[in-house]
Amino acid sequence: MLTGGGARGAYQIGVLKAISELYPRNHGIPFPIVCGTSAGSINATALACYASCFRLGVKKLESIWGRFHCHQVYHSDFIRMTAQLLRMATRGLRADYATKHSFSLLNNRPLRDLLDAYLPYARIERNVHQGHLHALSINASDYATTNNVSFFQGHHSLKQWHSHSRYSQRVKINTNQLMASAAVPIVFPAIRVNQSYFGDGSVHQPSPLSPAIQLGADKILCIHLKPQSQFSASSKLTRAPNSADIAGKLLDGIFSDTLDSDLDQLQRINFSLDQMDSHHQHELKLRPIETLSIRPQHDFDAIAQAHFECFPFAMRSILRTVGINQNSSSSIASYLLFEARHTQELMRCGYIDGQAMANEIFEFLKPETN
Repeated sequence: MLTGGGARGAYQIGVLKAISELYPRNHGIPFPIVCGTSAGSINATALACYASCFRLGVKKLESIWGRFHCHQVYHSDFIRMTAQLLRMATRGLRADYATKHSFSLLNNRPLRDLLDAYLPYARIERNVHQGHLHALSINASDYATTNNVSFFQGHHSLKQWHSHSRYSQRVKINTNQLMASAAVPIVFPAIRVNQSYFGDGSVHQPSPLSPAIQLGADKILCIHLKPQSQFSASSKLTRAPNSADIAGKLLDGIFSDTLDSDLDQLQRINFSLDQMDSHHQHELKLRPIETLSIRPQHDFDAIAQAHFECFPFAMRSILRTVGINQNSSSSIASYLLFEARHTQELMRCGYIDGQAMANEIFEFLKPETN
């Protein structure tokens, strides 16, 4: 399971690289069910496309993330950014019903072009048929119902599910669903899929672990994008927070808090199931689910501050007008800095953390033998 986090998604590639080196060069993906949200949905889909050769899929992702520039994700030149902001200011915080364009601060059309160019979606179905992949699921938020939807593609035996505030749709994954999953509210526009508009899957996501469990997972490996340092009680803000600080914390909460809560709840359920025999577990339609979490041991905000000057001039200027610079404590920069020097550093951090847990990860991923 790959969580969301904008440019921080580069960290996941470093972890995946460390995991891929635990297996032979031509080994298939070691997790037959892949779930992702927001930036994690893009990484998850790339893995699904290359499920027959895990290391090749990781290398493809490493190549893209390692050469990233902001203009490949959103228009970052001064003229088009200014035009976008003026257009939104003219329309106000409402949709333009004539053109069906929703409000957004940034235009992420370049990301759509990038995904169309680099992701061979037809491979997903082929990998499912050949047994290299059981299922791919990506999450988005339905703005009409405020429900969370899991778009999934996988084995023919899988059924759609529906429960309180979340549901699933069997589809053939394409760029439209990925754009919807990564459409951070306000920052990027909502995406129309069929007859509804969807936004970032991290919003209205009451149970991030649910799709993996519904698809049959017995173990879930989670690669988080919220650094361990952000859990520290010693972290203090010595001044009143400004709007940029608050917006950054809201993004932190959107991308991470529900997963942490879900993991805590799963641990409590597992503890309760340990006290029951298999008959009672079957009656309750519950089964124990093992989890292993990989959390960043590095300060993502500090890394973004060190690379702040890598932002294109126009983006850097706009951020400074709202109080975000190389010395600010806001985490917004770390989510939007899609520049190679920054993403390469995050991949290096992920690789270090992945190597540090290599033995534990390998033991966790080993299939159980009877």
